[in-house]
Amino acid sequence: MTLTLDNRSQNKESSLTQALRQIQQLNSKIQELEPQHQDYVQKQQNLIPAIAEICISPIQEVQALRILIYKGEAACRQYLRSVLVKQNQATKMSAEQMEKPTLSKGTKNRSSLQNSKK
Repeated sequence: MTLTLDNRSQNKESSLTQALRQIQQLNSKIQELEPQHQDYVQKQQNLIPAIAEICISPIQEVQALRILIYKGEAACRQYLRSVLVKQNQATKMSAEQMEKPTLSKGTKNRSSLQNSKK
C-alpha cells in the first residue's frame, strides 16, 4: 500500500515538474516573440498617416486599411504605391490636356470662313 502511494506521489510530482518546465519554455518563447510583435505593430501604426496622406477618397482609405489588417504591411505598401502611380498618371494626363488647346467646332468653322474670305 505504501509503495502504491509513493508511486502516485512521484507521478504527480513528475507531472508537475513537466508542467512547470513547459510553462518556463512558453514564457521564454513569449519573451522572444514580444519584441517582434512590437516591431510589427509599430510598422503598421507608421502606415496609418501615409494612408491618410496618399488616399484621396474614403473608399481608398478603407481599402488600404483592410489590406493592412488582413494582408499585412508589405501588401498595404504595395497598394499605396499603386495608388500613387495612378494619381501620377492622372495628373500627367490632365496636364497634357491643359497644354493642348482644343478648338471647338464653332472656332474651327470661323477660322475656315476667315480663310475662305481671303
